Amino acid sequence: MNFLGNIEAKTDAKGRVFLPAAFRKVLQMEGVSQLVMRKDVHEKCLVLYPEHVWNEQMAFLRQKLNRWNRQQQQTFRQFVSDVEMVALDGNGRFLISKRMQKMAEIDQTVRFIGMGDTIEVWAVKDEDEQFMSQEDFSNALESLIDNS
Repeated sequence: MNFLGNIEAKTDAKGRVFLPAAFRKVLQMEGVSQLVMRKDVHEKCLVLYPEHVWNEQMAFLRQKLNRWNRQQQQTFRQFVSDVEMVALDGNGRFLISKRMQKMAEIDQTVRFIGMGDTIEVWAVKDEDEQFMSQEDFSNALESLIDNS
């Protein structure tokens, strides 16, 4: 899976939005029909995971956690409790529930950002929060590459 791009879209009155055609095409090529949506752990956005990517993330997290450690079990519970299954309708739309809209402060216009194996959904008003300044980005990338 390789979701790439930065595409703006509008939700309708019911909270439905068209998944951009470029992303639908990737899903169709991979034979994916179900997505998992959850609020991002760090940012005020939603993340769409193809079901198999979500399952890999769950297995990875579960492997790191001890079921007999209360805090770790609570962490896992919170991670999986803020999840909704998403299916595209025949027109390529999906519903962003009121609960998820509230978590990500989504009003009407959203921005889809392809993140490789996942897709982020941002409220457009938070556009500046999505990215670093060009100088910070350059420094972070340089540091990352120097440390590898």
